[in-house]
Formats: sequence, C-alpha cells, structure tokens
Amino acid sequence: MEVKVVNISGQETGAKVQLPESVFGIEPNDHAIYLDVKQYLANQRQGTHKAKQRNEIAGSTRKLYKQKGTGGARAGNIKSPLFNGGGRVFGPQPRDYGFKLNRKLKSLARKSALAYKAKDNNVVVLEDFSFDSIKTKNYINLVNALNLGNEKTLLVLPAQNNNIYLSSRNIQKAKVITAAELNTYDVLNAGKLLLTADSVKTLEEAFAK
Repeated sequence: MEVKVVNISGQETGAKVQLPESVFGIEPNDHAIYLDVKQYLANQRQGTHKAKQRNEIAGSTRKLYKQKGTGGARAGNIKSPLFNGGGRVFGPQPRDYGFKLNRKLKSLARKSALAYKAKDNNVVVLEDFSFDSIKTKNYINLVNALNLGNEKTLLVLPAQNNNIYLSSRNIQKAKVITAAELNTYDVLNAGKLLLTADSVKTLEEAFAK
C-alpha cells in the first residue's frame, strides 16, 4: 500500500512511502487483538484494593451475649461480618492482574491493529521532522495543519524526541510514542495514526525479527 508523504504544514512533498504488506496488509486477527488489549488494560490496574477481614478489625473479641435463651440469633463478637463495622467476607485483596501472552501472538495483534488502520485509510505519513523548542503551540499547529484538531491522534517516532513529546503532552487528544513502545490499545484508541518515514522502516524491521 502506497501513501503520500506530507510535511508538518500539511502539504504533499511529492514523495511516497510503501507501507509493508507484511505489517499493514495482513488479514487482521480479532482474537489476538482482544487478548493483547485485555493484557494491556490488566497491566494498568494497580491491584492495591484491600478490605479488612474479621481478624484485621480492631474491636473486642468478647461474645456479645449468651448463646441461648435470648430469643434471637446466635452471635459471636462485634467483628463478625454480620454486624455493621465488622470484617468483610471474601473481600478484595491485593493482587497482580497481569497474565502472560506469547511474543508471536502480541506481534500478530499489533500488526492486526496496524492493518485495520491502513484498511480504513487512517494512516498519515509525515516527512521526518523535529521542533526547535518545546512549545505546545508547535504540536497544535501540526495537527491543525493536518485537519486533525478534533481527532485522537497517535504519532509514532523512530526514536525518542523530547521536543516533540513534551510539546504534545498537554494536548488531551494527542499521544506521542516511539516505535518500540507501540501497542495494540494505543493504535486502536487513536482515530488517526501518524507515522514518520523513518518510523515506517523501524516498524518493518521490528516486525521482521
């Protein structure tokens, strides 16, 4: 699939980039995407939730009243889960929600996400660029020049560039990552995928391994 290259002013440069069929032209695998996104979201969970059980509640362990003869239900101490302020039965405990996925499946999921973007014509290729300074206005001008001011965008760079990354950080609908940080969730969550000419090559090399 061939895509025209534009500059940061939104004008065509006359150059074209061939999106590799081995990455952007595969038949997407929805189940692989589901598993990879599920793992990504699971890894975002802190898992620090905690409820106290009856052995962790501060309170007397004295039996509230005698076992028989009251005409009511039997009761132990005030820390019983049956009472207000007592311990919780089977409450949440700290845990790790992460789970393992094979490397090949994760690679397939990411290629599938990229293939969906290419199939829907939601890939924009920019010529390689950088900003002279860190200014949010620089990145706003970039997305406005591409007529993407109201869309969620994901810019994939071949390597870390602090001027571009820090310029985009205050923009709610914009995200900048490197090719090494590419993940299925971010690709699908963005309306438009912005790639530089070098990042296309970097992705092709990464997925060829």
